[in-house]
Amino acid sequence: MILPLELAGWLVFLIPALGAVLTPIFARINGNFRDLMAVLIGFVTAFIAVDMLLTMVLSPVVFAVEPFRWVAVAGIIEFGVLIDPLSVLLAVIAGGIGSLIILFSVGYMTGHDEQGNLVKDPSLTRYYFFMQLFVSGMILLVVADNLLMTFIGWEIVGMCSYALIGFWHNLKTPSPVPEYETEGEYNAVCGMKAFMVTRVGDIGLLAGVLLTFFIAGTFNYQELTHLAETNSWPIDVSLVASLLPLVAILLFAGPIGKSAQFPLHIWLPEAMAGPTTVSALIHAAAMVKAGVYLVARLVPIFLEVMVHIDGMIIFFQTVAWIGAFTAFMAATMALVQDEIKKVLAYSTVSQLGYMFMAFGASGLVAESAAAYAAGAFHLMAHAIFKALLFLAAGAVLHATQTKRMSEMGGIKNDMKITRWAFTFGALSLAGVFPFVGFWSKELIFEALWHGGDYLLFGMAFLTAILTAFYTFRMVYQTFHGEKSTHIKELEAHGHHIHEAPPTMTIPLTILAGLALVGGLFELGFFNTFGAVSLEILEWTHIVPWGFGLTTILTIIVWTIGIGPAYWIYWKNGRDFSSLKEGSIYKFLINRWYINALWNRIFVDGYLWLSNGLKNRVETALIAFSGALSGGMDSLSKGWRRTMTGVLNTNVLGMMIGIIAFLLILIYM
Repeated sequence: MILPLELAGWLVFLIPALGAVLTPIFARINGNFRDLMAVLIGFVTAFIAVDMLLTMVLSPVVFAVEPFRWVAVAGIIEFGVLIDPLSVLLAVIAGGIGSLIILFSVGYMTGHDEQGNLVKDPSLTRYYFFMQLFVSGMILLVVADNLLMTFIGWEIVGMCSYALIGFWHNLKTPSPVPEYETEGEYNAVCGMKAFMVTRVGDIGLLAGVLLTFFIAGTFNYQELTHLAETNSWPIDVSLVASLLPLVAILLFAGPIGKSAQFPLHIWLPEAMAGPTTVSALIHAAAMVKAGVYLVARLVPIFLEVMVHIDGMIIFFQTVAWIGAFTAFMAATMALVQDEIKKVLAYSTVSQLGYMFMAFGASGLVAESAAAYAAGAFHLMAHAIFKALLFLAAGAVLHATQTKRMSEMGGIKNDMKITRWAFTFGALSLAGVFPFVGFWSKELIFEALWHGGDYLLFGMAFLTAILTAFYTFRMVYQTFHGEKSTHIKELEAHGHHIHEAPPTMTIPLTILAGLALVGGLFELGFFNTFGAVSLEILEWTHIVPWGFGLTTILTIIVWTIGIGPAYWIYWKNGRDFSSLKEGSIYKFLINRWYINALWNRIFVDGYLWLSNGLKNRVETALIAFSGALSGGMDSLSKGWRRTMTGVLNTNVLGMMIGIIAFLLILIYM
C-alpha cells in the first residue's frame, strides 16, 4: 500500500541483512544503541512485510507480479523476487514474529550479577548479527523467484542456525540420562550436529535443483509452472517422465532435513542448546518452516506434472506418509520429556508432520485445494502458538533458572501474564476451540476425511490425542501443583520468582491475542490466499468450514487427550516415577533408539572404518614408505663408496663402461 511491491520485495530481506552488517558498528557506539537498532530494524522489516500483505489482501483481482530482475548470467540464470500469497505469508511470519522475538531478546539476554546489577550477555553483538541475518536469509528464501536463489537463502539459514544453536559454545551441560545425550555435552556439538544432519538433506536438494535445470533449462518457478502445464519440456518427454519423480524425491530430501522429518529429525532436540529466543525463531519463524515452504511452493507444480505423468504420485505419497509417521513418532517422544523445551521441540516435529501430511494429501485426495490451504493455514497457526510457547517457556526458564519441569511447579501466581500466555499457546497446540490451533487442525481433518484418505485421517486423529495429553501435562508440571524443591531452595536464598519485564511480556501478550483470535482469519485466508495461491491450478473452490462430523471429532480429540491429563495431574497429582523402569519409557526416552542407530551406523561406523584404515592401510603404507626410503638410503650409501675421488679409479671405471658399451653394440 505504501511501498511498490517491486521495491518492497527486495527491501524486506535486504534491510535485516544490512542491520546484521551494521550491528558491530552500532555496538562500538553503545550497547543499548545496538539493542535499540536491532529492535527497530526488526519492526521495519515487519512493517514492510505487513504492507505487502495488505496490498495482497486488498487487491480485488488475482495478484501477479513480474519479478524484479537483478542480474542475468549468460541470459540463463536470473535472480529476482516473486511476490505471491505464499511468499508474502512466509515473509510476514519471518519478519513479524522475528521482530517480536528480537524485542523479547532485550530482556531475555539480560541477567543479574551477584550484587543484583543488570548484566548483558557479553556476546550480544554476535547474537544480534546472526539473528538478523537469520531473518534475512529466511525471507530471501521465500521471496526468491527461482530454486537457485532459494538455495542460497536455504544455506544462509543453515549457517545461522549452526552459529546460534552453539551460541554458548563453551558451556557444558551434562545429561542425567547418558544414553540419551550421545552427542557430547558441549553446546557447540549440538550446533555441529544440526549442521551435519541437515547437510545430508541439502545434498539431495542440490542434486534435485541441478537435475531440474537439466530437465527444464530453468530454475524459475513461474517458468517451471508453465512447462508443467503445457508438458513442453526442452528434452525428450519420455526421459522427463522417468526423471521427474526422482527429482521430486531429491528435492524433498532438503525439507526432510530442514524441517526435521524422519529419518533426519534427530537434530532438532539438540537445537535446544541455544538461547530460548533462538529456539523460538528456529521453530516458529525460520529454519524448520523453510522445508515446509519449499514443499508448498513445489506442490502446485508437481500437481500439474501429475496430470501428464502418473508416476509423480509417489512424491505425494512420500510427503504425506513421512509427515504422518513423523507426527505420530514425535508425539510419543514428547510424552516422557522432562525438559520443557524438548517437549516443545518434539511438538514442533509432530506439527510439521501435520503440515507435510496436508500438502502430501493434496495430491492424493479429492479436495486437493482444501488440503493445500489447510496445510498453509496450519503453518501460519503453528508459527503463532509455537513462538508464544517458546517465549513463555523462556520467561519461565529466566525466572526459575532451570529447564526441567520436575524442578518447576507452583508458580502460577508468581507469573500470571506468562502463565496465561503459555496456557493460550497450549490450548492452541492441543486444538481447543476457539484458539487458532483448533481451526487449522480441524481443516486438516476436514480435508483428509472428505478426501477419503481415512488411514491418514486415523494417524492425524491419534496424534492429536497424544498432543493434547502431553501439552496439558506440560502446563501442569510447569505452573501448577506444589513448588518443587528447586524453587523452594531459590526462595530460601532470596531469589523470588517474579514476572518477566515488559520487553518480554509485550511480545507474549501480542502473540497470545493472535492465538485467541487467529481463527477469525480463516475465511479471509481462504478467500484471499487459498484461491489466489492456487490460481495456477485454476482452483477457486475451497470447502468452507461448517459444524460437521470432523468438528465433533476434533472436540473428541482434545477431550480424550486433556481429560486423562487433568485427572492424572490436576486431580490426583500421581507420581509416575516407577514407570521410568519400564521398557516403554526407555524406548520413548531413547527416541525409539533411532538416534542411537544413527550413532552406531555413522559415528561408530566411521570410527571403525578410520581405525581399520589406520591399523591396516595407513600402517602398511607408512611401513612401505619407511622401507622404501631405507632401501634408497642404503643404495645411495653403497653408490657413494664408489665415488673415491682417485683419478686412476675414475679412469678404470670409464674404461669398463666403454668396453661394456662396445660389447653391447657388437652383440645386439
